Amino acid sequence: MSLFAKKSIATLLAQAEDSGKGLKKTLNAGNLVALGIGAIIGAGLFVRTAAAAGEHAGPAVTISFIIAAVGCAFAGLCYAEFSSMIPIAGSAYTYAYATMGELVAWVIGWALVLEYALGAATVSISWSEYLNILVGKSIPYEWCHSPFESLQDAAGVMHHGIMNVPALFILLLLSLLLIKGTQESARVNMIIVIIKVTIVIVFIAIGWGFINHANHTPYLIPADAPPAVQMNGQPYSYADFFRHGWGGVLTGAGIVFFAFIGFDAVSTTAQEAKNPKRDMPLGILGSLIVCTVLYILFSWVLTGVAPYTDFVKAGKEASVAYAIETYMHYGWLAKLVSFAILLGFSSVILVMLMGQSRVFYTMSTDGLLPKIFSDLHPKFRTPYKSNIVLFLFVGLFGAFVPVSVAGDLTSIGTLFAFVLVCLGIIILRKKEPNLTRPFRTPWVPVVPILGMIVCTAMIVGLPNETLLSAFVWMIIGLIIYFSYSKKYSKLKIPGEILPTSEKFDKK
Repeated sequence: MSLFAKKSIATLLAQAEDSGKGLKKTLNAGNLVALGIGAIIGAGLFVRTAAAAGEHAGPAVTISFIIAAVGCAFAGLCYAEFSSMIPIAGSAYTYAYATMGELVAWVIGWALVLEYALGAATVSISWSEYLNILVGKSIPYEWCHSPFESLQDAAGVMHHGIMNVPALFILLLLSLLLIKGTQESARVNMIIVIIKVTIVIVFIAIGWGFINHANHTPYLIPADAPPAVQMNGQPYSYADFFRHGWGGVLTGAGIVFFAFIGFDAVSTTAQEAKNPKRDMPLGILGSLIVCTVLYILFSWVLTGVAPYTDFVKAGKEASVAYAIETYMHYGWLAKLVSFAILLGFSSVILVMLMGQSRVFYTMSTDGLLPKIFSDLHPKFRTPYKSNIVLFLFVGLFGAFVPVSVAGDLTSIGTLFAFVLVCLGIIILRKKEPNLTRPFRTPWVPVVPILGMIVCTAMIVGLPNETLLSAFVWMIIGLIIYFSYSKKYSKLKIPGEILPTSEKFDKK
């Protein structure tokens, strides 16, 4: 069988219609928009904004958000067309299978592990940090940090992380909720989204009056900017091309891009949408628009309230609470924001874990992963075994890996998926021009090409260590494909990928 054998659109559409024994259709347009916002607003906004501003873009992190949003908009339009046309749970993996063949589909499915699984791990680490803030830093450093992290306290005592227990706890709790059911998970997510969006708006409204316009001047970090002092007392130089000016803005875009991860996760629930042809584009594009507006306003206020150099020496994961307490002197608001952020992180983890399990579900039904990932619970009709395995895998990262490492890998996995989805639209328009498209990406091929260019530029701007780690991850994925997936692929077995009802008809 050719490495680039494709799954026919007709087969995919037949599978989408055959819902009798598959995932349960329970989601409407409102659920999908809420899922998108639930996945988007979280660690990226509250944590990565400060990192990008302090280390690369300065106040111009707002421009970084705009660049990232433009790249996401191009990709989002392509996702909207695919998800309305092929309402299958596999998201970018499924789209690649139909347009570029099995090997590319496997590569993109493997890359999505970096997005969803590592995304959930990254946010669980931030969840742990904010929980510790709420309880007055009463959790010992050793039990809420990875073994690769250490801190010297005011008394000169060095503390070394052992395991991030709170991160492991929230991953377990949300995995159990996902096993219980998609609709139940969507209801919990909706409540959380309402709370955290309200708190973001409150911070913007109150913080606007505390903006010091001197903090926005100069807007771009100059090449001769004096070094900032890091938490360990060492100087942080801005001399590097990617730490000042437009180079810093571009790198900042690659970093805050993490803040947009989530709208594409909506497409992984396409098989569970009641009316995917209408509601999937609304869910994807609607959540992206709402969050982009909030992000730009939020980053403007945050960098106006506190100078960007503060986010090198202090703040970090607790950047928003730090800015409020230090410059606004509203302790109650800092606590409220921390609580809302804690809830927000919970919804992000929930949607990331859901998205990953749905991608694995589809890859398993295609034979590329073991059957355990597509076994459905007899009562809840959720991929419960997949959720259990994912908890163990994601839990290892959440408990033992620093947040910065997991976050950058998440960004590159997502950007790579976006590039291939944009390419897939161009290919399918040329090869299948007469297919019914409930939503059509405008200005093809201009929009997909621009999406590919912007996303590729953000990949290039990421640290070299991240690119190398992603390359190693892909090598591991290819080894698994050629040793297992290629052998058990159902695409080479006649009749295996037919939907259940068609198999019964043939009998």
